[in-house]
Amino acid sequence: MRNNQVRLNCGITIPVIGLGTYSWDNDRETTQQAIHLALKMGYRHFDTAKIYGSEPAVGNALRKAIGDGTIRREDVFVTSKLWCADHHDPVSALNQTLRNMGMEYVDMYLVHWPVKLKPGICYPVPKEEDFEQLDLESTWAGMQKCLELGLCRCIGVSNFSSKKIERLLDFASVPPAVNQVEMHPMWRQKKLRKTCADHNIHVSAYSPLGGPGNVWGSTAVVENPIIKSIALKHQATPAQVALKWGLSRGASVIVKSFNPGRLKENIASLNLKLDDKDLNEIDKLEERKIMRGEFLVNDTTSPYKTLEDLWDYEI
Repeated sequence: MRNNQVRLNCGITIPVIGLGTYSWDNDRETTQQAIHLALKMGYRHFDTAKIYGSEPAVGNALRKAIGDGTIRREDVFVTSKLWCADHHDPVSALNQTLRNMGMEYVDMYLVHWPVKLKPGICYPVPKEEDFEQLDLESTWAGMQKCLELGLCRCIGVSNFSSKKIERLLDFASVPPAVNQVEMHPMWRQKKLRKTCADHNIHVSAYSPLGGPGNVWGSTAVVENPIIKSIALKHQATPAQVALKWGLSRGASVIVKSFNPGRLKENIASLNLKLDDKDLNEIDKLEERKIMRGEFLVNDTTSPYKTLEDLWDYEI
């Protein structure tokens, strides 16, 4: 890690702290204000997705900052994601994302889930009749085409298990640069991190604090007594300890608060130093996956009949 950036297998660097822009209730103006504030504080990585509905706000905020000379386009890293209903045509989907954002390219384009839905399904929780059979080879060929056309600088995946990564590598001409997954002190992803490290794939952690404040999230991480005691020892906050744990494991972390105090607190985690005793204590915590993905599982139309199928028993 150099200058708080990590070099990816595609040759570009990714800032290790990113601002996620998914929210149930934040409007465009709130999102844009949060991005302007985040830029002032030093955030340079912004994470969005078609299904978040935040692409226009992210694009507007960054274009304004570029236009007034606050930043240059090449100084920010923008991630967006291929929604499940767009697997049939990633190139068209990414072109639409770029129109939404008013940008010529994104830095990273990820396959959001290893799930294919019928075209036109634009809500996050699909109905039983919405699923189609996943053909990962054709999806990935479309992702590689996006790269070839210069619509993105790197391609990757999200919510892929070790087994799904290995399967993708069997036929991919271009390996994924990133696998963005749930990862925090109570869901440490040891096996997946090893698989990704073996293939030089960077792990990016979403919900690095366990997703408190999200409908599906939990306060279990930031309220954990061990995390709290480590925070007290270092005169830090539990959130900073959780984020620094992720960073110390070589991951980048995608934080999601738009609150000014929390934005400042989260980026300050870069300055925290955890010792081996802290890390060993965290490694003993009981694990619990929070984003389980039940909404993608059914026994008739989904390719995944059980959660074990979806995660290949990494659950």
